[in-house]
Amino acid sequence: MKIKTKVLLVFLSLFFVHSSGFGQDKEVKIINRLMNNWHKAAADANANEFFDFMDDDCIYIGTDASERWTKQEVVQFAKAYFDKGKAWSFEPIERQVYFSGNKKTAWFNETLNTWMGLCRSSGVLEKRKGAWKLKQYHLSVTVPNAKIQEFIRLVGTEAPQHNE
Repeated sequence: MKIKTKVLLVFLSLFFVHSSGFGQDKEVKIINRLMNNWHKAAADANANEFFDFMDDDCIYIGTDASERWTKQEVVQFAKAYFDKGKAWSFEPIERQVYFSGNKKTAWFNETLNTWMGLCRSSGVLEKRKGAWKLKQYHLSVTVPNAKIQEFIRLVGTEAPQHNE
């Protein structure tokens, strides 16, 4: 009975530590909230909140090799989606956040549940005048290693030859 009680207590403590964010840096919590709100703004087609979080010189790198967009290009592309009231929904599964020594630059990587399946993204934020702004966002589709050869055939790229 004592072992079951200990296991239960460990489980509950892990749950409360995780859910409360205990031990998380204040700035990590802020960035997590900002990124979650940014993703929610896209899902809700809230153009003002979505685009205002992007710095004026933000670069958005999409899943297609041709997609390296300035903020203005993203606005032009996404306007039709936002105007319809339905953009896209990216639900964060997990995220890691890192900071420069002076905590004025942050970068992150995250795993997302999307309409394309599991995706990863990374980005850079800069803190100016007390506010974080998104400077770069890079979205990528994940390909399981077991399916990489099929993927390579699908996109028309020949697999590199290994010298052994």
